[in-house]
Amino acid sequence: MLDSKTLKTVADRLHCVDALLSDTVFADKVLKGGNVVNVITREVYVADVAIAGEYILMVGDCSDLIGDKTEVIDVSGKYITPGFIDSHMHFESAMLTATEFSRLSLPTGTTCLISDPHEVGNVLGKTAIKAMAEECATLPHHVYLRVPALTPDCPGLETAGRELTSKDIPEMLEYPTVTGIGEIQGVTCMRFVYDNKYEVVKDTIAATSYARATGKVVDGNAAEIFGADLAAHIISGGTDISCHETTSKEECVEKLRYGVWVLMREGSTQNNMPECIRAITEDGLDSRRALLATDDMLAEDIIKKGHMNDIVRRTIEHGVDPVEAIQMVTINAATWSNLYDIGVLAPGKYADINVISGELKDMNVTSVYLKGDHIAEDGELLIELTPYKYPDAVKSTVLRDKVSAEDLMIPSEEKEVMANCVGLIVLQNLSEKYRVKLPVVDGFVKSNEDDLLPVAVIGRHGQPDIGKSFIKGFNIKEGAFAETVSHDTHNLIVIGTNYEDMAAAANRVIEMQGGVAIAKNGEIIGEMPLRICGLMTDELTGPELVDKTIELHETVKTELGCDIPAPFMHLAFLSLATSPKWKITDKGVIDVENYRVLPSIEKIN
Repeated sequence: MLDSKTLKTVADRLHCVDALLSDTVFADKVLKGGNVVNVITREVYVADVAIAGEYILMVGDCSDLIGDKTEVIDVSGKYITPGFIDSHMHFESAMLTATEFSRLSLPTGTTCLISDPHEVGNVLGKTAIKAMAEECATLPHHVYLRVPALTPDCPGLETAGRELTSKDIPEMLEYPTVTGIGEIQGVTCMRFVYDNKYEVVKDTIAATSYARATGKVVDGNAAEIFGADLAAHIISGGTDISCHETTSKEECVEKLRYGVWVLMREGSTQNNMPECIRAITEDGLDSRRALLATDDMLAEDIIKKGHMNDIVRRTIEHGVDPVEAIQMVTINAATWSNLYDIGVLAPGKYADINVISGELKDMNVTSVYLKGDHIAEDGELLIELTPYKYPDAVKSTVLRDKVSAEDLMIPSEEKEVMANCVGLIVLQNLSEKYRVKLPVVDGFVKSNEDDLLPVAVIGRHGQPDIGKSFIKGFNIKEGAFAETVSHDTHNLIVIGTNYEDMAAAANRVIEMQGGVAIAKNGEIIGEMPLRICGLMTDELTGPELVDKTIELHETVKTELGCDIPAPFMHLAFLSLATSPKWKITDKGVIDVENYRVLPSIEKIN
């Protein structure tokens, strides 16, 4: 007995055959006379696209499929492409639920999202991941999740709210919309994890082997590794993995040669595509395994610039043929993810279609069709998305008493110490090592450089730990700000020019049960609650959140004197313990490349 879903598919496809071959059934819609972008053959030609129900009937001369009730849309002079796919992203980075993110993204022509929920997974484990999976299942477009193989990614170097291992994988892979395992960050620094946490390698292989056996996909995470380390990482993922952490042409070349699907990242603070794309534009490598992805995207940037249409536009500006760039967000992405019903304009595929006005290279998406329905026009969404109500179980997750200014200071009995600090790299999630001699005043270590600022990561999952150090290069002039968005375990991170303002900002975040707070002269001058796992809001719509984040960014710039773009996202990545070179977590300064916690200060011999 066939299930109801299969019976519907049979009926839909039989209807399509009737429309093509009978004299009484016709297309529902025909996009007439457009410039079809064929991502299969990499060519552009004038043709019609006929649609019946959710599916494409035919691409070509569709005159015979037009009946009395067929809606004919004249798209002559315009371009027709498949809907775009973001192959790796995190809803949490936009601080929005999947529904509100989609409200902003769909009008840009991005009809498929593949999200990694390890952020909420680090806070509340399976409870939060299941809630997000259920939300995604309510959405009209193609939204899929890749669950974490491990939380925390660096056991012993950071503290998560929940621990997930290979034993949790079978259950999570059964959640709705889950298509595989997300980025296997636990084995990013492959050699040092092998030498120091062999059990992580073994458990990762167990998780990915199970996923592969059930036909699921696995995302890699191979930042700055080559040769044997890269090969070991690939094998740990079961081969045929992806990598969205590639930052140089040399890395990109080796990974493409190994068959890695390179997701060239172009997000709000991590702009790696221009360097990666040189493997194709300069070295002439085949682009079939080259994809584009955002990873971490601010809602503000989507409204101002667009989503995947903007990433394609930027890629074209770096010398890639427009059709080849479109392949990277359509057929290449669909092939990598085993999504055989989307990504191309061909008979029997879902009618996810973008209509582009003007020159193709400008990626001006004016009309969007999803499963045959006209859902967006000139940047406006034409359909209603019902807000999803997250359960109370994913809220009230900041398990921490308030802190004092002294709690955030580094004590010492010396007169001068050698401090192990973290160096910010703007527009990257990589960071630098920075060692500097610092004075001790009244029993506490003090900075003696204008752009060397105190930072602390305050445990918020019930642990008392506070990691303390200094950040080089953040360039704040006054005040402080704090947030519970702090990759990947999302403890409470705070940075500032003085400890009193740091404590004020941190304590306001604790009071709000997650979010962002800005302090100056002991007063809170800006805040935004993020009550879903301390990472996302269900109180603001996408446009409302954009207005609020623009306001907060402006406050940081004008009141605190910080001109770093997307300052909250930059701060959040300074605790990412899987990304070289030095980071800071609730355990202290982390030497990522050697898998160890460093003392914040050392005696000077």
